[in-house]
Parts: sequence; structure tokens; C-alpha cells
Amino acid sequence: MPVPILNDITVIECATFVTGPYATALLADLGARVIKIESPPEGDPYRYFAPDPYFSFNFAHLNRNKESLVLDLKAAKGKEICIELSKAADVFVENFRPGAAERLGIGYESLRTINPRLVYCSISAFGQSGPYADKPGFDTLGQAMSGLLSLLSDPDDPKVMGMAVSDYVTGLSAAYGILGALWAREKSGEGCRVETSLLQATLSFIGETAAGYLRTGQVPHRMARVKNAHAFAFVCKDGRPLAIHCSVPEKFWLALLKATGRTDIAADERFKERGKRRQNYEALEAALAPTFRNKSRGEWLQILEANDVPAVPLYNVAEVLDDPQVKHLGLTEELEHPQAGKLQFIGGPVRFDHLKRDRSAPPPLLGEQSTAVLRELGYADDTIADLRACGITRTVP
Repeated sequence: MPVPILNDITVIECATFVTGPYATALLADLGARVIKIESPPEGDPYRYFAPDPYFSFNFAHLNRNKESLVLDLKAAKGKEICIELSKAADVFVENFRPGAAERLGIGYESLRTINPRLVYCSISAFGQSGPYADKPGFDTLGQAMSGLLSLLSDPDDPKVMGMAVSDYVTGLSAAYGILGALWAREKSGEGCRVETSLLQATLSFIGETAAGYLRTGQVPHRMARVKNAHAFAFVCKDGRPLAIHCSVPEKFWLALLKATGRTDIAADERFKERGKRRQNYEALEAALAPTFRNKSRGEWLQILEANDVPAVPLYNVAEVLDDPQVKHLGLTEELEHPQAGKLQFIGGPVRFDHLKRDRSAPPPLLGEQSTAVLRELGYADDTIADLRACGITRTVP
């Protein structure tokens, strides 16, 4: 449910899939008006990522609270309309390959001449310039190239992740940059260009780990932080997993031994000191694992909680959505689309006290707001019909 913080901000989105749409979705959550420009005839390919008669759930999640305007930006008239919109816009977001926006005539330098206050955000795979600028890029490549995947997977048996981490981190970084540029504009009166990429945003995301390498020269891997954090995942008697994170304070480690009845481990020379436990992590994990096979997850969580051990169930998505804490916080929302029917989503990532929240709008059908937006620009209905007939736009009856 949007909070009307940016309700005087208009965003033009020329972006597909995840990075750009997530950035603008975050702005829409703050009340910005987001006009999503989609190419005819099919629009954003993410609409069809999963089979659905209206739009994939992937697309729906990222495009609530937006308006869909279909424009052929390769056609002179389509470009002209996009430029007209940009004259009064506050933010322009694109995730084309580097150079594509310039070739279309809607690059930063072109648009800033007609709107010096415009905040222009460019999102790419590997940066706007350099030896990799022209490479195609998607989430998995961003994870791999940035080093993130090496921290999430075993290099001897590498697996790609089931979550678009780089895409979302990059979209979040873009929104952060846009908000910073809007604030700077309040002081200077001028917009600027904001750039980020899968590579830059994801490498920044793992900056703590990179700092370790720069300091020590030791190449980090998936288990490095796990060992240092004294973090574990165990399967219980009922086959359900849980996760434990003792971190640095010794009290949590001692509480774990007390809760599990394994104080004998503290007497083992391999595990007496934190440094030794880190060096002998695999043996420590193997020593603890059978203990958790003696009771169900629910029983263990009750015991661990009673002893103030940092532990939680290792949930799948169905379990977390059914959790009483998630329900208490009201982290899901339900809305109605006139054609697609009832839709359920996870809400925004933050909560604001003392600010009213507006009801979320459903994701748009392809071209659902084309007519309304074009009318706002002064186009008569017969002209809109001509644009539709020429394939420059698409409208929803």
C-alpha cells in the first residue's frame, strides 16, 4: 500500500524484467506516479515469464501501482510522445543496453536539454563503458561476475540460485540513487544522471567480504563467514530444518551447548576456543547434527528459545507466509483486478508511522492507461485511434 511521500513525483519507466521495474516499484510504494512505457506488440517480456491469461505473477509483483503506456520508440511519433512526457517528468529510468537509449534519441544528454531538472537513471549489466559494456547480462551473470555466487555456492559443485539476488539488489540500489538525486535537486534545482549495474551494485552488496580479501589477501568462500559466525543448519527428527546463528558473543555458544545437553563439547580441545571452533567447524557440525535428530523442530525451537539461543525454523515460502509473526506484521496485501480477479502480494519493505497509506492499484494490462495518458498530453481520440492503427500504441477498451 503506497505512502504518499513522492505523490508529486512523476516517473517514466523504459525498463523490462526486474532491475528497472523494481526500482520504480519502490518509488511507486512511496507514492510516485509511474508511467511504464512498453513496446508493441507484446510489452515487457516479464509479463509472460510464467503462464497466466493476464500477466505472470513475476510481472504483477513488480508492476503494481503503475500505468502502462504502449509506445513504439523506434517510430518517430512514439519517440516524440516519450519526449513530451519527459518534459514534465521528474525521473526517467531505463535498463537498455548501453548506447540504446542514445540511438533511440532518449538518452540523458537529449532529455536534459529539454528538462534540466530530470533525474535520469541508467541501469546496465556491467557498466555504461569499458570492455564488458556491450555484453548481454541477466541476474545469474551478475551474481557470477560480482563474486556473489562464489559465496552462495560450492565452487566444486556450483549451482545457480533460485532467487534473482543481483537483479533485486541492483533495483534497490537504483532507487536509492534516484532518491539521493531528487534530494540533491531540491538544493541545486538541477537533475543529474544516476548509473548502476548488476556488477557494481552486487559487488557493493558483498563489500564486507571484499574488504576482508583486500585486508588479508585470503580469497573468501561460502564457508568462511559461516565458520566465523558459528552458524548452523540442522535437520530435526521430523525432517524439518532449523537455523542457528551464535555470532561473536560467547554466551550464545554456551547457551547452545546447555540447551542441547552437549556441554561435553566444551571440553574437547578442538572446540574450547572460538578460533579452534572456526578451524574445526566441519567436525563441530558433525558432532552436533545427530543431537537434533532426537527431537522435532517444534520441540527444539521451544528448548532453544527458553535458553535464549538465536534460532529460527528454516522455512519454505509456504511456511513463512503462514507464520503468526508475518500475519501479525501484516506483510501481505490483497487487491482486486477487474479482469484478473483477486491478487495477493508481499507489501513494501518498510513501515512509516504517522503516515497514511493509500490502497494499492493492481498491475496494469498491456496498454491499459495508453488512452488516458495520451489524452493528458492533448491527443484527441481520433488521433489516438490513428496511432493505434499504425501500431505505435496499443489501448485497452
